[in-house]
Amino acid sequence: MNSTSMGTTQSIIATLCAIIFLVYKACKVLNWIWIRPKKLEKCLRKQGLKGNSYRLFYGDIKQLSKSLKDANSKPINLSDDVVPRIIPYYLQVIKKYGKRSFVWQGPNPTILITEPELIKEIFSKNYIYQKPHIPNPLAMLLTRGVVSLEEQKWAKHRKILNPAFHMEKLKHMLPAFYLSCSDMLHKWEEIIPVKGSNELDIWPHIQRMTSDVISRTAFGSSYEEGRRIFELHEEQAEYLIKSFNSVYFPGSRYLPTKMNKRMKECETEVRETITRLIDNRLKAKEAGKALNDDLLGILLESNSKEVEEHGNKNFGMSIPEVIEECKLFYFAGQETTAVLLVWTMILLGRNQEWQERAREEVCQAFGKNKPTFDELYRLKIVTMILYESLRLYPPISTRTRRTSEETKLGELDLPKGALLFIPTILLHHDKEIWGEDAKEFNPERFSEGVLKATKGQMTYFPFGAGPRICIGQNFAILEAKMAIAMILQRFYFELSPSYAHAPYSMITLKPKYGAPLILYRL
Repeated sequence: MNSTSMGTTQSIIATLCAIIFLVYKACKVLNWIWIRPKKLEKCLRKQGLKGNSYRLFYGDIKQLSKSLKDANSKPINLSDDVVPRIIPYYLQVIKKYGKRSFVWQGPNPTILITEPELIKEIFSKNYIYQKPHIPNPLAMLLTRGVVSLEEQKWAKHRKILNPAFHMEKLKHMLPAFYLSCSDMLHKWEEIIPVKGSNELDIWPHIQRMTSDVISRTAFGSSYEEGRRIFELHEEQAEYLIKSFNSVYFPGSRYLPTKMNKRMKECETEVRETITRLIDNRLKAKEAGKALNDDLLGILLESNSKEVEEHGNKNFGMSIPEVIEECKLFYFAGQETTAVLLVWTMILLGRNQEWQERAREEVCQAFGKNKPTFDELYRLKIVTMILYESLRLYPPISTRTRRTSEETKLGELDLPKGALLFIPTILLHHDKEIWGEDAKEFNPERFSEGVLKATKGQMTYFPFGAGPRICIGQNFAILEAKMAIAMILQRFYFELSPSYAHAPYSMITLKPKYGAPLILYRL
């Protein structure tokens, strides 16, 4: 065979290979956007589930985004139901098809789960019902850490993190809670006249205070040092929400768009800041200094012990993994407590009788003195109020899980990769569960504890449930108790006429237009 023939043959082979590769890729795309969704739709309908017919590629995304935009276009009345504002499209689907229904998130059907016994099973079997893989890699720039891990890696990180959140360790963090809250209240006292009142949007103040708490308890630093990290996280979260409300195109994260570039810049700056904090700690330890008794110090110490115990560094966390957990401290720790506090203040501003009952309890417990751990722990009315606030405005209003294998959930036969949608806020507001006053603020329902209030059912889970329940829930509740108690010691407050009720979900459930209150010095 001459060289010309050989060249022709090689060219033909190369062309055939290219055609085969393109056909293979085309088949994969066709399967992703049409064949697999239609198979899943048939499977779900066969089991009695109802929903819209699958629309090529987008599914229900366009309608979902439009309904959310319409619902959030203007404030609502304080007496209005908040659920249609947070999950409007899901409510439309429930009204049309019933609770045994599904919604198309692009080419993926998401099954609505509202039955308490099924929710309990989902939360308890975390090895089967896992956190869903988010197709948009930009989400991973915001925060990873233990919340996004599964199976053995999750178990390892959770074990190393646990010592940082033991109640005995939290007791040592009370001074940081007190100091941060005192700083905020001193600023309020500068604004509010001794004999008079003033309007103040407390939302940014609470965000700064909870940011300060995390900076002090996690890194032993002030808010000023950590302020930049919070600003960057807030900016990333806004970009992330925008990307969630559209279908993600594989590979689009590499496009040099303004948003992509900015998110990566934010990520780089956050990582460099935390790396610097960790390096300083490790250098101090090498110099013979003891690690600080803050969250970072406890984490590094726990990690070191785990490695020493097994004699293998693979049993501990790598420095990049420690950085991710630190980012999670910053984001989740600040966000959760901030939204819990702001909604509690809004609710107490509107419900004066409960504000007075809580203030009376605080005054009887420790007067104008600095609260102790035991005194905070025994605040029954304040605890009831916080539980009710978490019921009406759960920090995370919905949860999603994905099956890691074929499984049976109740009467449902679920394929591997099935998405399950748990509408926390819908269950928290359900009249069939909580009674006719379900949408009203009534802390009395928790007078005998959560178990009695829920009749033992899985109908209340503001921090999740099961093995993966939020590791920082005790931290958040203790910090909130300290803040509410100290505010009640010094101020009386009511909702301002300028307050616009507009809860919206941006990772956590926030007040869109802030929280202006009229404050009076006591």
